[in-house]
Amino acid sequence: MTGTRKWVVSESSNLSVNGTTNINKFACEIPAYDRTDTIFLKNKNDKEIALSGNIDLKVQSFDCHNSIMTHDLRKTLKEPQFPLLHISFLSLNKLPGLTTQPEIITGLVDIEIAGVRKRVEVNYQISEDAQNVIHLLGSRDVNFSDFNLIPPRKLGGMIQTNDKLSVTFHLKINQL
Repeated sequence: MTGTRKWVVSESSNLSVNGTTNINKFACEIPAYDRTDTIFLKNKNDKEIALSGNIDLKVQSFDCHNSIMTHDLRKTLKEPQFPLLHISFLSLNKLPGLTTQPEIITGLVDIEIAGVRKRVEVNYQISEDAQNVIHLLGSRDVNFSDFNLIPPRKLGGMIQTNDKLSVTFHLKINQL
């Protein structure tokens, strides 16, 4: 089946970032998406699925459940100069079946953090629930250094955040 489909990303979508320091782990999240965005799927055939559309996340919305860590993450991401983290959806490796059984697919996205844009492949699990809500769970490891950022340090460098972050997101989508 060819054509274009519209997916509307709902406000109940969320994103989390998990990382480690030399002494502990941390989890920061944007617990709810404060707007709706549309992603367009255009398929020429079952193997060529182009996506277009973005989601923009407010860096100010990150909550690390620790005020110092929250402040440090926002500062590291250069929140005053770059208040938004952008994710642009580019493609999927196949047309999802959209059943209640999660299906594994991959796709390309551009992630822009602090003014630096990187194209990455994301692993997704996609399914549809009984209310016809599409659940797109994505995950990708990124490094602060990929975006020319220096991980936060505390106490004169005695506490150092590791470069690698695990980013996961759960988009709840309604198909129009």
